[in-house]
Amino acid sequence: MAEPQIRFEDGAAYERMMGVWSGLTADIFLDWLMPQPGWRWLDVGCGTGAFSRKLIERCAPAEVQGVDPSEAQLGFARARGLGETAQFRRADAMALPFPDRSFDAAIMALVIFFVPDPAKGVAEMVRVVRPGGVVGAYAWDLLSDGHPAQPIQAEMRAMGVQALRPPSVAASRIEALRELWTGAGLEAVETRQITASRTFADFEDFWTTSLMGSAIGPTIAGMPPQDAARLKDRVRAGLSPDQAGRVTCTGRANAVKGRVPA
Repeated sequence: MAEPQIRFEDGAAYERMMGVWSGLTADIFLDWLMPQPGWRWLDVGCGTGAFSRKLIERCAPAEVQGVDPSEAQLGFARARGLGETAQFRRADAMALPFPDRSFDAAIMALVIFFVPDPAKGVAEMVRVVRPGGVVGAYAWDLLSDGHPAQPIQAEMRAMGVQALRPPSVAASRIEALRELWTGAGLEAVETRQITASRTFADFEDFWTTSLMGSAIGPTIAGMPPQDAARLKDRVRAGLSPDQAGRVTCTGRANAVKGRVPA
């Protein structure tokens, strides 16, 4: 019997849960990347287009191509109204539908652990980026409690419940990212951690938003109702709202960048 897989079938729900986090981390990542205006960008695993939108807002790109396997996500990205600069199409990260040297930069934002063969995905990004161009990625530090829904995940583990996991979770380690980038022949490889915080109006806002995640939501939905209610109570007890009842959570991602040899 095949194991259940994480699926992305609701672009609006994903945007509310992870699109906001993607925007927060993208700002930090782009500051570190220091891109130039007029670049041609490839957003691999573009999802709802949150990172692509940041590129349009901040980087004055000549072109943004976003690819993703989910039509639901792509539909949301196209509906953003990013103009003619950004185009979105369905494609496999391990078989990119672009000629060699088509872009100045290729990025995977919170995506690489979803690629079944991360090394092949990185090799494809290297192939389509010009010599001297940039290849980068960042990913939640999944093996060190870096996911922003960690307060829920920790209580799930304590109850003996395991949320759905992406197929290449080990690729989220900072050492693994460095090895993937150097193994692909990239030069000037650097890594860093990215930390971002998000404040929710109250616990219910945090809980309902977190359940829109494509891994945690289906797992909790499949639990017996009494267990799901107990989990919710445990999570609530473990958080510390401020005087206004707001809940602030933090996510931690590992990032990597490198240059295609000239």
